[in-house]
Amino acid sequence: MRGFLIRRLAGLLLTLLAASLVVFLVLQVLPGDPATLMLDTSAREDTLAALRHQLGLDQPAWLRYFQWIGGLLRGDFGVSYTYSVPVAELIAERAVVSLPLALMSICLSTGIAIPVGVLAAAKRGRAADATVMGLAQFGVALPNFWLGILLILVFAVAYPILPAGGFVGWEKGVWPALRCLILPAFALALPQSAILARVTRSAVLETLGQDYVRTALAKGLTGIAALWRHAVPNALIPVVTIIGLQFSFLLAGTVIIENVFALPGLGRLVFQAIAQRDLIVVQDLVVLLAGSVITVNFLVDIAYLGLDPRISHEGAK
Repeated sequence: MRGFLIRRLAGLLLTLLAASLVVFLVLQVLPGDPATLMLDTSAREDTLAALRHQLGLDQPAWLRYFQWIGGLLRGDFGVSYTYSVPVAELIAERAVVSLPLALMSICLSTGIAIPVGVLAAAKRGRAADATVMGLAQFGVALPNFWLGILLILVFAVAYPILPAGGFVGWEKGVWPALRCLILPAFALALPQSAILARVTRSAVLETLGQDYVRTALAKGLTGIAALWRHAVPNALIPVVTIIGLQFSFLLAGTVIIENVFALPGLGRLVFQAIAQRDLIVVQDLVVLLAGSVITVNFLVDIAYLGLDPRISHEGAK
């Protein structure tokens, strides 16, 4: 197990390093002047020179890269050119919106998809299975931004139960803040739950055909007991894989939903930074979101050990 963890950790660090290098090369080294991009071509040359010096563009690229990485490791993300405040403060302010939103979405997606997927597998070929798979097919094709607008029209306009957008802040209380996240969380979760339900159904059906399930049934175990004691636990590895990928998507892919609901999260900050040509913020946020995706995938690999300890021995061969 130790060797498995060391290999996965080494892979995590190398992937993070490669991701940071790609982001740096794309934004600062490829042809084009970042200072001109940020200030436009109409800016005066002395203004451009001052910004190049502020960004360190008058230094060698390799030195800028290591200074940037060193700052990230120390928690120094630089200063936003647009807002004139440390980028770390911007990220901390926005993360308290995006992280709870992603967690709510993944909990909703998992809570809906796993029971529904197991039900479809248990009722294979029946009306319940056909209904679930039909709804799942519709959900897969449903754009989350369109669903978000539909939820606003129904639950904030026609029936004003929940806020249409904005975020009141956690200082106003937990429930008022959570109310602002319910509609965007459902807009993110429902399409993802459709995908996860299909994966869950396929994984459970595969395990239901295994010998150990037939043996359990032959020994007198009821179908429901065999399903939940043997089939579902052994079907969790592909399900956990999809959950990890979905959490990464929900954390890094909320740009559209946060703009639809006017939420001051990381996704909207990325959009604003791109629109305002604040490359310092864009660079830090992109590498941070890429790092979160890589880290979640690493945690999923570790979760495999709890589901099936044989994986570490297979990886050692």
